[in-house]
Amino acid sequence: MSKKILVAGGGGFIGGHLVDRLLKEGNEVRSVDVKSFDNWYQVHSEAENLELDLSEKEASIKAADGMDEIYCLAADMGGMGFIENNKALCMLSVLTNTHLLMAAKDAGVGRYFYASSACVYNGDKQTDADVIALAESDAYPALPEDGYGWEKLFSERMCRHFREDYGMETRYARYHNVYGPEGTWTGGREKAPAAIARKVAEAKISGNHTIEVWGDGLQTRSFMYVDDCVEGSMRLLASDFNDAINIGSSELISINGLVDMVADIAGIEVTRNHDLTAPQGVRGRNSDNTLIKEVMNWEPSISLRTGMEKTYAWVYDQVLASKG
Repeated sequence: MSKKILVAGGGGFIGGHLVDRLLKEGNEVRSVDVKSFDNWYQVHSEAENLELDLSEKEASIKAADGMDEIYCLAADMGGMGFIENNKALCMLSVLTNTHLLMAAKDAGVGRYFYASSACVYNGDKQTDADVIALAESDAYPALPEDGYGWEKLFSERMCRHFREDYGMETRYARYHNVYGPEGTWTGGREKAPAAIARKVAEAKISGNHTIEVWGDGLQTRSFMYVDDCVEGSMRLLASDFNDAINIGSSELISINGLVDMVADIAGIEVTRNHDLTAPQGVRGRNSDNTLIKEVMNWEPSISLRTGMEKTYAWVYDQVLASKG
């Protein structure tokens, strides 16, 4: 049955893909973002598209009015280079979730989804590249990523208490490194998969096969393709589970391994220059998917190779187009 659904941050990377999926399933979608329309990653003509600053209370009230469900993906964020150098901006995203939760409560919205992050996890448990996958309980005692991670953890708690105190059906998922086409690939906010895809594409196009890699490349991560992220988010919002849960791939890889994979996809060999002074984040992070498999009988399953083939092809086209 068709629902009226607000996607906050609909002009962003994940939000654009989510709006597309919700529309294809026959829903009425209101897509809202603070960016001007010409800066949205995807603009869907079938949606009601609004340019609003949801950190302001009145804007959140307008956005939530008449909605059955809300997905709150709006946040000021980017890759490690942005997060480590813009802690105050990242913290200010708390205003968006605060005002949107208040508006959703007053408007009688049926279900509310908040996009949290694996950056909420205790940093002391992420100091080894040979990492033990992070289970949901590993967020406490709290020592999240400074700035961005603290805001996400606080907003999780707010969602929990709105459920406990006001009976709202709130859900919150900890995303692990979402990537894919139709997102940031240059400019400083891009994450590792897009950044590496861009560097390899530039190397292939220019013939200079030397690329810069942040850190020694031994740091490890798992990366989740955006279609899995959208699927998991929709499944969670529709479920009866109302505590924190990982939505992430459990396929661990080092940054050097990711570079090798993308170079192989591009059909070239690259030489690495390692910048040991660049932001690197935690040493190792992976998603423990025990809970999501138990609760949903599902977990992200699109392989990194499959996702990076699609992502590299898209980024390559953007790099080529940018060079005129």
